[in-house]
Amino acid sequence: MTTRSGPDRVDSYLVCATPRTGSSLLLGLLASTGVAGRPQAYFRAPDEPLWAERWGIARSPDGSVDYRDYLAAAQAAGRTGNGVFGAKLMWGTLDELVDRLTTVHPDLAGADRGLLERAFGRTRFVYLHRDDVVAQAVSWLRAEQTGTWYVGGDGEISGRGGGGGGAPTFDADGIQRLVEVIGRHDAAWRTWFAASGVRPYVVSYEELDADMVGVTHAVLDFLGLALPDGAAVVARHQRQADDVNREWIRRYRAVSERP
Repeated sequence: MTTRSGPDRVDSYLVCATPRTGSSLLLGLLASTGVAGRPQAYFRAPDEPLWAERWGIARSPDGSVDYRDYLAAAQAAGRTGNGVFGAKLMWGTLDELVDRLTTVHPDLAGADRGLLERAFGRTRFVYLHRDDVVAQAVSWLRAEQTGTWYVGGDGEISGRGGGGGGAPTFDADGIQRLVEVIGRHDAAWRTWFAASGVRPYVVSYEELDADMVGVTHAVLDFLGLALPDGAAVVARHQRQADDVNREWIRRYRAVSERP
């Protein structure tokens, strides 16, 4: 049974991440429990029209939707029967979501955490990062080049599971560019957590990769939830890293570590 009363009760949670940290994997694992919502990247601005179409939200003549309607539909889609809602935010998505929530709750303009809790209730935060930033940048660059952001899946709209891009090509400058982006975005998350008084539950990609079931149970515990009797934690995404990733990492480090 789930625990949803007293000080441990949670209404919603947000997985805060940067690309290629295993966020889709973690979301699928949490969704498989049946008690941690159906988390997805519902609030990424380029995807919102696609979600709105999927949910059948009425549009105005200019193609826009009422954000109150969008928010209600997202929460209905991302909530399990116990009332828990989950979603994913990348660093840039946080600003997009806050800007839209301000149109719904203008009295809380400038109060990011207040806006999130007005919209989602008692909200907790899971921060997902990757210790090996070079491996993360290599994975990101390869996904950009090939158009394959995940294998398997759980009903995502963001990214593509079936390719559609070009062949992967080693690019040391491209890897360095993404190493720098990751550093800025991770630093921005940490700054935002501190400024907002948020103490997130911190998970590394390496921990998740080594023990998917154990990490999922730990996140459930942080949320005040328990896996129901007879339920299992099941991965819905497949590992993508292979010998190409390892070779790019080796080549990049050989170049970047030259005196």
